[in-house]
Amino acid sequence: MEKFDPSAAGVSNGNYFGFPYTTDESNVIIVSVPWDATTSYKPGTALAPEAMIEASVQLDFFDFDVNEAWKIGHATHPINNDILSLSKKTRLDAEVVINHLELGGNENDDLIADNIKAVNEASYNLNEYVYQTTKSYLLQNKLIALVGGEHSVPFGYVKALSEIHSDFGILHIDAHADLRDSFEGFKYSHASIMHNVLDIDQVTNLTQVAIRDVSKEEVELAESNDKIKFFSDQNIKEKLFNNESWDSVCSQIIESLPQKVYISFDIDGLSPDNCPNTGTPVPGGLSFDQALYLMKKLANSNRQIIGFDICEVGPSESEWDQNVGARLLYKVSNLMYKTNSNNR
Repeated sequence: MEKFDPSAAGVSNGNYFGFPYTTDESNVIIVSVPWDATTSYKPGTALAPEAMIEASVQLDFFDFDVNEAWKIGHATHPINNDILSLSKKTRLDAEVVINHLELGGNENDDLIADNIKAVNEASYNLNEYVYQTTKSYLLQNKLIALVGGEHSVPFGYVKALSEIHSDFGILHIDAHADLRDSFEGFKYSHASIMHNVLDIDQVTNLTQVAIRDVSKEEVELAESNDKIKFFSDQNIKEKLFNNESWDSVCSQIIESLPQKVYISFDIDGLSPDNCPNTGTPVPGGLSFDQALYLMKKLANSNRQIIGFDICEVGPSESEWDQNVGARLLYKVSNLMYKTNSNNR
C-alpha cells in the first residue's frame, strides 16, 4: 500500500479524499452512482459524486474514534460516465411525465405511457449495474460505501447484500419515509426505495429516523408493518423538548435494530443548514453532530455495519453541501470498518 501523509496538502487525483490506494489493497470501496432520473423536485444530485470528490481533498484525516483511519484503505471505484449519460437521457422522459402530472394529468394516461416505460426500464438497468458492481466487491470481502445520486440508487446494493447476509436491518435517516408503492408511475422512484427493499426477505427490520414529510398512506404502512420502527422528527423533538437526552433517544433507535445493520442516509435527514441544495429540502431534521453521535453509538453497540449509502447531496457553488457530504462519508466509512475490523 502506497504511503500516505495525512498532514500534507490534499492531492486532486480523482479519488475520494485524494487517497492513493487501489481497490485491491483497500478495505473500503467507495462506489459512485451519478443518477437522478426520478427526482421529483430539484435535479442535480447526479453531480454529487464528482463534487464530493473535489471537496473531500481538503479534509483533515485524524478521526477521534478510529485510530489512524487514513490507513484503513479507502479506494474509489471510477465514476461510470455511461450511467451519468443514461441518467440525463432518462431525466428527459421523467420530466415529460412530471410536467404532465403537475398540469393535472394522470399517470395512466396513454400520452405518457412510453415515457414511464422508458424510465422504469432505465431504472431497472441502473439497479442491475449497482447490483453487479457491489456484488463483485462483496465477493472480495470488501466493505462498500455507496454515493448517490438520488435515493433510488441503493436498491441493487441491498439486493447484493441479501445474497451475502441471511438477515439484517436498515437504519434509514431521511426527511421522507420513501414508502410509496411507486411515485409518478416510476417503480424505482427515489420516493419508493424503502418500499422496494422491504420486499427483500433478508431485510428483517427498517428503522426510520427524522421523518417529517410523509403521506397518510406511508404512515399507515409504517404503523401496520411489524418490520418498521418509526422515529418521526416530531416524535424525536418532543422527547428532547421533554428533557429526554439525545443519548437516550439514540439508545431507543439502536435497540430497534438487529446485530447486522445497513445505513441508508439521505442527506435531507439533516437540518437544511447542512444541505440547502438537496433535491427536496425540509425544515427540521438532525444536526450534523446528532447524526454523528448516533452513528458512533451504533458502532459502539457491538453491532456490525455491513454497508451504507449517502444520497441526495446537491452540489452548490459554495461547496457547502458537498463538504458536509464528504465529511459524513469519511466518518461513516471509518465506523463501518471499525465494526468489521475483527473480520478482516
